[in-house]
Amino acid sequence: MGSERVSRAALRAQLVRCGIAGEVATPREGNLRHYGRMAAKDPRYLFGLRLRDWSFDETLAMMARRCGVDPNPEHTRGVDTIDPDLTLDALDAMGERLGAAAADRATVLLATGHPETLLGVYRAIEDALRTAGCTVLTPAAGWSYESRLWESSPHREIAYDSGVAALVGTDGRWRHTHDPEPMRAMLASLDSELPRLVVADHGWAGAAGEAGIETVGFADCNDPALFAGQDEGKIAVTVPLDDGLAPPLYEPLTAYLLHRAQLM
Repeated sequence: MGSERVSRAALRAQLVRCGIAGEVATPREGNLRHYGRMAAKDPRYLFGLRLRDWSFDETLAMMARRCGVDPNPEHTRGVDTIDPDLTLDALDAMGERLGAAAADRATVLLATGHPETLLGVYRAIEDALRTAGCTVLTPAAGWSYESRLWESSPHREIAYDSGVAALVGTDGRWRHTHDPEPMRAMLASLDSELPRLVVADHGWAGAAGEAGIETVGFADCNDPALFAGQDEGKIAVTVPLDDGLAPPLYEPLTAYLLHRAQLM
């Protein structure tokens, strides 16, 4: 990825053109189903956050406000949306948090439940923070467990790509996860030396935010828990985006973010 500055207008156009925001591939029916499951406190959709009671209607209204989905409950199928201006505003806010951490040479922790698509974003953030003098923590490498949530073959292990944590299966391949247990294990292994800032998504972010750590991250429009966590003050910044696209599509977004953080 080059270091050329990306303007807000240019990035907005690219987000919509590529489907990172605007009309997205995440289907409306899946969004509404997940909102109902979060409201029912299904642990697979809470990401480790202990949220207040949310009704379905409250969840939909909150997601319209924070993510830009269609607020109309009668829209039950088809295309849904992420507001690109909300994505950009959240990137600006995340950039401020990253920049402040860099200025303080803070300790940071990075982790993703989407390593096959978002790892490059996290690696670029890691490299920029290290260059600024931050300490990147890599706790609990090799910690393994049997996941009780999504996975059909449940054995999982924490592995690192440089300083970015993710889960691997018994075959050594990266695995998608919503599970908060790995982040809880990482924080427990650090004892009193907790990071100043966590950059993460899914359960990695939820568990860190629930632990009271300043947490910034990314979430798709079918993942309402981190947006609810931000609404409740447990998550500092949640950037709305489609999190399942080809890795090169996120490069302009990453460049914009790092420029906003004054890290490029």
